[in-house]
Amino acid sequence: MAEGNPWLTIVGIGEDGPAGLSPASRSALDNAALVVGAARHLSLLPDLACATETWPVPFEAGIARLLARRGERVVMLASGDPFWFGAGGTLARHLRAGEWIAHPAPSTFALAAARLGWRIEETLCLGLHAAPVARLRPHLAPGTRAIVLLRDGNAVRDAARYLADRGFGASAVTVLEALGGARERIRHATAAVMPFADIAHPVALAVEVAGDGRVLPRAGGIDDDWFAHDGQITKRAARALTLSALAPRPRELLWDIGAGSGSIAIEWLLAHPSTAAIAFERDAGRAERARGNAAALGVDRLLVVEGAALAMLADRPPPAAVFVGGGMDDALLDRLFAQLAAGTRLVANAVTLESEALLARWHAAKGGRLLRIDLSEAVPLGGRRGWRASYPLVQWSVTL
Repeated sequence: MAEGNPWLTIVGIGEDGPAGLSPASRSALDNAALVVGAARHLSLLPDLACATETWPVPFEAGIARLLARRGERVVMLASGDPFWFGAGGTLARHLRAGEWIAHPAPSTFALAAARLGWRIEETLCLGLHAAPVARLRPHLAPGTRAIVLLRDGNAVRDAARYLADRGFGASAVTVLEALGGARERIRHATAAVMPFADIAHPVALAVEVAGDGRVLPRAGGIDDDWFAHDGQITKRAARALTLSALAPRPRELLWDIGAGSGSIAIEWLLAHPSTAAIAFERDAGRAERARGNAAALGVDRLLVVEGAALAMLADRPPPAAVFVGGGMDDALLDRLFAQLAAGTRLVANAVTLESEALLARWHAAKGGRLLRIDLSEAVPLGGRRGWRASYPLVQWSVTL
């Protein structure tokens, strides 16, 4: 709850309309000069004595209009709990402390868990109204329970198809429509067989994941075949060592320079849902491939920047860590040491003699750790087996 004398009250409203409103919410509506909200939310209330205004689509289009009413008694209607995949967090970013107060109603997640008998703390809760269903990908493992808020019936069917296409068609799914109101309906199916053609909004999909689909590992260094690539990829073992040196932590930003397939940045993002990454790649085809890999693995928040890194580094948010996998030279390292803040972690990999010599010089000047990594893999050799060596990798890691 914000302190002070708020002019804006954010009221959570459920499908039961006035019946589910708290006394504080009722008081705010009785004393409002203006009530704004989606057409569906406004329709849940009886005729009001004050003016009403329908919130536009897209949501951001209404923010300036709302702020122009600053100082008036305004009520903003939002679904359920406005701060759980709701409008509250978006609005609060535009308001000063003391300008608003919120009265949440039970969220769809809470209502769905209550109908299903699921522990919310053990259930994945996702809001995918305007986000790709591929964000489920990192979480798909047998036994996982998820409650997913979706835009409409088509999105529900798309989600079921997505699960089935990835080998999880045996997942039990529950379609929960208009929870808490007179239109409430709960139906059960499997992801492989979704027979409902009349799914109503608002809707949530509860999933108990089952099947023999491929599960995405959560340790650094996943198989190379998770990524589309043209050979320009940090291979699995080297990637695991690189991620260990980069040491991703919650809420940190990575710069991945010379990103290739994007594998390093993508695994950085998989390490924690709050991490962020910017991938710099001069080749347009590889940049597009990195975007596709990120989307396929559920981390579409990867920002891919096309062009030479030196021309693209200015005015970027400061990173906690930087990986240099391509395009390395003295000019780039000079720029990084001049631009980056103390405490930034830098990891650079080299496979050519020239880049190896470059890292040796910088290690001598700046310190850190210099590793030479020799990897060999057993392969058939006639009727027997032998070792096939990869190019040696030299890795320099240093904290500025």
